[in-house]
Amino acid sequence: MENLLSLWASSGLAQIAGGQAVMMIVGFVLLYLAISRGFEPLLLVPIGFGTVLANMPGTDFLEVGGLLYMIYHAGIETGLFPLLIFMGVGAMTDFGPLLANPKTLLLGAAAQVGIFTTVLGAVAMSHFGILDFSIGDAAAIGIIGGADGPTAIFVTSKLAPELLGPIAVAAYSYMALVPIIQPPIMKALTTESERKIAMVQLRPVSKAERIVFPLTLLVLVAMLLPAAAPLLGMFCFGNLMKECGVVNRLSDTVQNALINIVTIFLGLGVGSKMSADKFLNPETMGILGLGAVAFCIGTASGVLMAKLMNLLSKDKVNPLIGAAGVSAVPMAARVANKVGLESNPHNFLLMHAMGPNVAGVIGSAVAAGVMINLVSGM
Repeated sequence: MENLLSLWASSGLAQIAGGQAVMMIVGFVLLYLAISRGFEPLLLVPIGFGTVLANMPGTDFLEVGGLLYMIYHAGIETGLFPLLIFMGVGAMTDFGPLLANPKTLLLGAAAQVGIFTTVLGAVAMSHFGILDFSIGDAAAIGIIGGADGPTAIFVTSKLAPELLGPIAVAAYSYMALVPIIQPPIMKALTTESERKIAMVQLRPVSKAERIVFPLTLLVLVAMLLPAAAPLLGMFCFGNLMKECGVVNRLSDTVQNALINIVTIFLGLGVGSKMSADKFLNPETMGILGLGAVAFCIGTASGVLMAKLMNLLSKDKVNPLIGAAGVSAVPMAARVANKVGLESNPHNFLLMHAMGPNVAGVIGSAVAAGVMINLVSGM
């Protein structure tokens, strides 16, 4: 009888807490959204499964030496996984549209307004006692507005590691919801005639320009804002491998095998932080709400900047491409192209939208450096 009681006491059924059961359900919901609805499946599948593993009662996944413990501390706490993913993203990025039309860099910069606005909103909510966010928490939450998952994870691991789970889920969820969230904002802020604006074909960009640009970008940013150098350094290195044409095997590995392997472990590591005590609280709802606000403000800011540029310049840009200034590459650019085609079936904006889209990646990395630099010094 004692053996049976001991066996029962050691079982997961006897040890499971209500919060663990709820979080396991959250993990299954994430798996459902990824598998059945196609919401960022490459990340939400491992995050969802990692959430289930992390909340399994009686296991040692989160204990010192456990699988999820080692993945988190080796790859996320150190910032290694987001940096490796940025290198892969850089190897898949084409700076051509941005170089062919440099003024689209302003659209990517404008879309980062959502980040800083949301930081102020989080600080205000804490000041008035609505929610309890530190300045580090507010900075990490604001980065969600850049719609860049690796950047959000990198900043959060530095400034607010206890919020990693909800911030990562929010960042990747809003990236997946770009086709739903952005079109109503884009249409509300533009007229039918603005959405019909046709843009001229982009000029060819030479190989020399493509090689020199990532090197120049890295040096400028590293000299002015060293805190942003890790993210942009890996991004530029990946792009240089792609553009130089002499390390095709390395570039191919970074774009495919390496980024896929790292994505698996990144997702599991994020899932390890999805425990009940860190997720089931009012702050999580605040994070999800503020993240949505940040993303919407970023989208609107890009569109409004494009409209302002049209007032000050003879060469008109279609304001829809401003919405691609958030760094959800390449989904935001595809959405801008799709909305443009609805107004003008002969107006193909995809390559034009890739300029601000890539600029948004640069902008979010710079914003991350600013946040880390300012908050770490406080």
